[in-house]
Amino acid sequence: MKKKIDFDFQAHDTSLKKEILAGFTSFFTIVYIAAVNASILADAGIPFEAGMIATVLTSVVGCLLIGFYANAPIILVPGMGVNAFFTYTMVESMGLSWQVALASVFIAGVLFAITAFTPLAGVLSKAIPRSLKEAITVGIGLFLTFIGLQKGGIVVSSESTFVEMGNLGSAHVIATLVTLAFAAILFIRNVKGHFLISMLAGTALAWSLGLIETGNQESFSFSSYSSVFGAMSFDDILIIPFWIATFSMAMILVFENMGLLHGLLPDQSKFEKSYKANAISAISAGLFGTSPTVSTVESASGISAGGRTGLTSITTGLLFLTSLFFIPVFKIIPDSAIAPVLIIIGGLMITSIQNISLQDFSEGFPAFLIIVMIPLTYSIVDGIAFGFIAYPFLKIALGKAKEVPVPMYIIASLFFVNFFLHGI
Repeated sequence: MKKKIDFDFQAHDTSLKKEILAGFTSFFTIVYIAAVNASILADAGIPFEAGMIATVLTSVVGCLLIGFYANAPIILVPGMGVNAFFTYTMVESMGLSWQVALASVFIAGVLFAITAFTPLAGVLSKAIPRSLKEAITVGIGLFLTFIGLQKGGIVVSSESTFVEMGNLGSAHVIATLVTLAFAAILFIRNVKGHFLISMLAGTALAWSLGLIETGNQESFSFSSYSSVFGAMSFDDILIIPFWIATFSMAMILVFENMGLLHGLLPDQSKFEKSYKANAISAISAGLFGTSPTVSTVESASGISAGGRTGLTSITTGLLFLTSLFFIPVFKIIPDSAIAPVLIIIGGLMITSIQNISLQDFSEGFPAFLIIVMIPLTYSIVDGIAFGFIAYPFLKIALGKAKEVPVPMYIIASLFFVNFFLHGI
């Protein structure tokens, strides 16, 4: 009798044992996201335990989806960067409630799916210059680093200079810096599960310094998730900020996943199905109550361990369910243990600056605006807008207006209109 599910190990030069081991490797590399993403969602108002459950369930569905549908060893979890966009731009900067922001995630996922299942993906990919795509990654990386420095107390607000160095003698900052050094050592030595280990070690250090009062922790209950699952609100669907946020998020999802899949997939023939699985998974994130999923760079750990089929991602997805039993432990992880992870991830994302043609001012300056304005305005969408408006403007000034694709003019015009409406 023919098996219903055939991962075709022989054709992929792999085995059942190798795929399962690769799935375990991916899991221990990426499981830190359950606590880190929940921490960022908590800043938007979503209860920590509810955010963690949402993160886990969305990751399970995403990994199973891409595993069974695309037979690809890619891990889908709520992405770093897009979660910052959700919390710090959509909710804190644009004033959307987290319920409305979840509705925006849902619609952004639908727009992403429309591009994934039609030729639009190719059209948009060609319309947006590579320099701007790479700049978005760099800018978000700096933004994550800035958030990490704030959470760790290394950078604090100042009335005269806006920001300044925190108190390096405080226990919180000392815990952050020691954990950051430890995390960097684990990462550079390629220790499996480096972020998870550093977070646990950082938590132990914080506890030893008296920064965690375990006796006062609130009891954990799964009931908190009932207020988050399916909590999308479409009340603000007719206001401009909602659609600016939605289109911006959709754009991030389209290009980030496109770039990640091209860079991660061992077999590029699986790109189309993997890209579609990404889109469907992003839609589910809005329903489950978290920021959208993306193809994570940590997939490379499983692939390097020999993972070649969807069984790798399926194994990782099923293992994610076990993390639900450790929510009471994850709840006590302090900001001093989470901040180093954000700082290191930001440092990794900034390497994309190497792919920007900075010698050409008409390419480099718009990219520069995106990079600096994302963290300095504390808004990913505003940072992107500055660069996208400047790009066609400089090309026109240079007499190269015809080199700018029509869709790029449309996107730039929409961003300009948004700034104009805000100004009046």
